[in-house]
Amino acid sequence: MKNPFQDFGSLSVERKELPLERIVRAREEVMERMVHGYLKLVEEEVKDLVWLVEHSRVVKAYSAAVKSIRELQYDADDIEEFCSELDSSNKIPYMISGPAGIYLSALVNHAQEDRIVLPLKDYQRTFHFVGYRLPDGKTLILQGDVGDFVGAGLSGGRLVVEGSVGNWCGAGMMKGEIQVMENSGQNTGEWMRGGEIHVEGRIRSLGKTLFGGRIFQRGKLVVPQETDSEI
Repeated sequence: MKNPFQDFGSLSVERKELPLERIVRAREEVMERMVHGYLKLVEEEVKDLVWLVEHSRVVKAYSAAVKSIRELQYDADDIEEFCSELDSSNKIPYMISGPAGIYLSALVNHAQEDRIVLPLKDYQRTFHFVGYRLPDGKTLILQGDVGDFVGAGLSGGRLVVEGSVGNWCGAGMMKGEIQVMENSGQNTGEWMRGGEIHVEGRIRSLGKTLFGGRIFQRGKLVVPQETDSEI
């Protein structure tokens, strides 16, 4: 007796990719490119896993980061996922806080969205340099504590930290606004040239060299009127 299904045995069935699968694959490709860009930056800028904070090196690292993401299409969700990858993924063998924050800042500054929220409070690692050169028209909200040099070189954007910041907050900022809901560390506003920093909690110390701008603590103006190092 002939097998009634025999004639179907040689038929090939073309598998169609579902829309959801295309979306997932596209996001995976974006993440791979982000991770690759970060690792390349670390490889070029960090020697022996030591990265010294020098103005020229910061500028160079930021320029390299911007160049690496120039043709990358991504959104705020991709940036948030990249933060998660930096915090715990096996794809990234080492996380150097300075270059990581600079690379993250480049992603934020060149994202399509004008307002980006990053939930950092549950991460084990500390992010430095977040908000570096945040441009005019951009708002970045950081949920949780962050590290040093947050908002450094701020260039007109609005940076809100729903937590505390480390040392050198707003270092060299040109214009814009930084709002810290809790405490700030040492040298707050060092080399500041314009803009405003608002701190709702304690300011451990103010920068000793300020060229302009204003710093408020709990709504009270403390710079330029108050320049004591401890408040």
